[in-house]
Parts: sequence; C-alpha cells; structure tokens
Amino acid sequence: MILLKDYLNSKREAIDSVLEKFLDELIAPKVITEGMKYSVLNGGKRIRPILVLMTLELLNKDSRLGLATGAAIEMIHSYSLVHDDLPALDNDDYRRGKLTTHKKFGEAEGILIGDSLLTEAFKIISEKNEKISFEKIVKIIALTSDYSGARGMIGGQMIDIESEGKKVDIEILRYIHSNKTGKLIKLPVEVGAIIGDAKPEEKEALIRYAELIGLAFQIQDDILDIEGDFEKTGKKIGSDVALEKSTYPALIGLAKSKELLNKTTVEAKKILIECFGGKRSEKFIELTDYIACRES
Repeated sequence: MILLKDYLNSKREAIDSVLEKFLDELIAPKVITEGMKYSVLNGGKRIRPILVLMTLELLNKDSRLGLATGAAIEMIHSYSLVHDDLPALDNDDYRRGKLTTHKKFGEAEGILIGDSLLTEAFKIISEKNEKISFEKIVKIIALTSDYSGARGMIGGQMIDIESEGKKVDIEILRYIHSNKTGKLIKLPVEVGAIIGDAKPEEKEALIRYAELIGLAFQIQDDILDIEGDFEKTGKKIGSDVALEKSTYPALIGLAKSKELLNKTTVEAKKILIECFGGKRSEKFIELTDYIACRES
C-alpha cells in the first residue's frame, strides 16, 4: 500500500500541475478564476483522472495522453461538488475540511463558479488534446456530456432528491448510485479505453470493472457517513441520515452493506485479472482495495 500511495501521489502531482496551468491561462472575472482554483485545488484524491492514466498504462500507452481529459473530468467532478453543497441541495458548510465554495464566495457566486468549471472542461477536452485524433475527441465529448448530464450524474442526483424521506426499493437505489456516482467513475476508464485503442474484450472488462468500483465507492461513502471521522473525511458526518437520503445502510443495514462492499471489490478484481492477468492488473487491484478501505 505504501507503493500505491507513492504512485497516487506522483499522478496527483502531475494532474494538479496541468489543472493549475489550465486555470492560470483562464481570463475571466477574478471571483470566477479564484473560485475555480479554490474548488478544484482544494485537496482531493484525483481518483477519476488517475483512472484515465492507469487505464492507458494498462493498455501499454503513454499515460500523458490522458492528462488533459483527466483534468477536465476532475473539473466536472468539482463542479458537481460545488453545486451539491449549495443550500438547495445538501446545504453543506465544509468540503475537504475547508469552507464550501458558496460559503467562501457567496451562493450566487458558487452557482456561477460551478457552471464555469463544467463549461471549461469541454473547452479543455476540445482544445488541449493535440495528440489525439478528432474522431476520438468527438467520442470523448459525447460520452462526457452523456455521463455527466441528464442521462447520468444529474439524472441520478434528481432521483436522489426525489427519494429523500422515502423508502425506495433496491432498483431505484442502484439507479441513483450507478448514475450519480458511478457514471463519473466509469467515464475516465472508458475515456482511457478510447484513447488507448482497447480491444473489444478489454473494453468490456474495463467497463464492468468501472461499474463495480463505482458501486464500491458509493457504498463506502454511505458507510463513512455513519462511521467516518470529520478530521479524516473533511465533511459533516451523518448528513445522509439527517436528510433521510436513500443509502445502502438505510436500505439493507450497515452489516449487509459491508458484505456487499467486499463482494463487489472481489468481483471487480477478478474481472481484470481474468482479462489482463494478475501482474498487469496489479495497480488496479491495489486501487480497488484502497477505494474499499478509504477513510475519506
């Protein structure tokens, strides 16, 4: 795990460097540029952009080909957090141990900062991928808009809001989490497969793996809302319970949620090992365990 942490740190530094460069180049009102930097460079594990780089490495491609798109995906993820934290949604005061964007800059400003992150992401994908073919860029833009929009993350968020205070069935819960959280974890793996010219069987294995770790990520998030520590998570504990949100612990209980988390990660690792072999999949296997055991 120490080696994995070193690996993640080095990749995060590379991604942060690209993010800072893109944001420094942006000419916009001061509150927008400052707010975008505050929201994106305010810590974060960079799991999503790292997944782009890892997928390219798994396919024996230059991971630097994924830096621009990975940075764009991180901007979209950050925009979603900025908007999630707003009073109209989760009404959170802290994110990663610091004031949320709307608490730091104002509510109206927070909305516009989030909007700016989302739209700038597509500009980056379209203009900063000089070594990627136009055909691939169009595919990436289409997939990114699909997974981050009404058919993906936003759709999942909407059903999540509608389900607050209700007892939903397992199918609705799966829909919420596969879209709200899962699509933006699936996206970087699929993007890596597009850039890296994955074979059909490789792409199929990668997509199924991504779906499973997206589920694992959300289950662990749900568990951390109950058992987590503010000093480690950087956000208020118990907010899901307070808002009567639909979560795995709320529906099937904490013990069964942990069982499902373990089952999901075991299946995810098995899929990659069967397709790529254990040695080649080593970093992904370690990352899977990291996602399942993380404390923030």
